[in-house]
Amino acid sequence: MTTDPAISAVAALDDSLRRGMYVYIRRARRPVTRDEAAAAVGISRKLAAFHLDKLVDAGLLRAGYEAVGGVRKVGRTPKVYEPTEADIRVTIPERRHEVLAGILMDAVLTEGEGENAREAAVRVAARRGEELGAAERAQARPGRLGAERALTLIEGVLTRYGFEPARESPTCVRLCNCPFHPLAARAPDLVCGVNQAFLAGMLTGLEADRVRAVLAPRPGECCVELRSSQD
Repeated sequence: MTTDPAISAVAALDDSLRRGMYVYIRRARRPVTRDEAAAAVGISRKLAAFHLDKLVDAGLLRAGYEAVGGVRKVGRTPKVYEPTEADIRVTIPERRHEVLAGILMDAVLTEGEGENAREAAVRVAARRGEELGAAERAQARPGRLGAERALTLIEGVLTRYGFEPARESPTCVRLCNCPFHPLAARAPDLVCGVNQAFLAGMLTGLEADRVRAVLAPRPGECCVELRSSQD
């Protein structure tokens, strides 16, 4: 009997070690060695190899042999792992459709005179983001925020919301996942505008005035980047 690929994927990710390594490899955005994967979750190389091969069998990773960093050294070329392009519907990366649904619902209920639906959605998204940022600031009490420190603080929030933030430079965070996909593919102008307003509002709530949310669409990633206002 043939096993459904989605069932195999979910079963493989039910183990916390495998899930941790899979998340690490997704975020690395490059082939990862067994040693790196093992260090990421704090286990031995031998145990990591076992779990990584399970992820390969489930269709979540593919394995190959590649010189790390593009430099060939004497000895055996290390085995490396990277995510497949398989469209397997599991909760990694995380989708947050309820956030978008809540924003759109509030926009419909509060749409003002002379305001169209898109403008209402952007307004509500900015307010939601600002409330979230203010709550995070009240909890963290970070004081005055420069660009780098603000980006570090917001990375934790964005990770919880499924954006998969990745530092492209000390003053730029790329968002490797859109938590509103595939809805964004159906209405990119609307969803990207809401996304930008939500993240800009979050920066306002954090009082991170040295960082801005800018539209910078890339295939397969979120349409917004967070950059220092001086970049």
